[in-house]
Amino acid sequence: MTNPLSGTQAAEEPARSIVLVHGAFVDGSGWQQVHSELVDRGFEVLVAQHPTTSLEGDVATTERLIASARHPVLLVGHSYGGAVITEAGANPKVKSLAYIAAFVPDVGESVAALNEAPEEPGEAKAPLLPPQDGYLVVDPARFSEAFAADVDPATTRFMAAAQLPWGLAAVITPLTHAAWKTKPSFYLVASADRMVPPSAQRRMAQRAAAAITEIDSSHAVMMSHPQDVAAFIAAAVISTIRRAGQ
Repeated sequence: MTNPLSGTQAAEEPARSIVLVHGAFVDGSGWQQVHSELVDRGFEVLVAQHPTTSLEGDVATTERLIASARHPVLLVGHSYGGAVITEAGANPKVKSLAYIAAFVPDVGESVAALNEAPEEPGEAKAPLLPPQDGYLVVDPARFSEAFAADVDPATTRFMAAAQLPWGLAAVITPLTHAAWKTKPSFYLVASADRMVPPSAQRRMAQRAAAAITEIDSSHAVMMSHPQDVAAFIAAAVISTIRRAGQ
């Protein structure tokens, strides 16, 4: 991982809660190892389980977690979860945002609009099947290579079979808030991603003026590099606290 961040919530630091928001085609279980790492570092960690059927519904699920958090919040979003945290991050309890191989829309943009940007030579986009009944899934035969090439094949075979279909309403709905415009943001680029092109990740991160870290990983970076992801998230919390002068 280049430009690595590291951090642990020390006893003397103001307490923070972390809310982990998953992306499309998977659920919150992908955060399991990251959750354990962060809890061991002393953070309260909440994990969203949202259906990815509508942006409004997924934001509402995330808002409920923010409300239940004991401390000010760092919102973390993976993939489509980046759109969710960009909208939900307008909540005043949210102090900063961390994007992991994620979409970062602006006001009036949807994930679908962002995905229209062409990839660069050697990159790839998600191999999606045509919509069925208003939902998208990744081609199961190509799921492992596209989503999680550096994760155990037995695990990715199950992930392909157990996909959470992504509702078109979530894909095409434009955002009404862009929390990154007013709050510190951090971005972890997965440089071997074949779902969201790394070049697109860098462009979105730069537009959001996010502090950028890169890691040689597939899209499923929270599963293939959980310690690095946990260190990135923990350091984002500490950086936010110190930037605020608390």
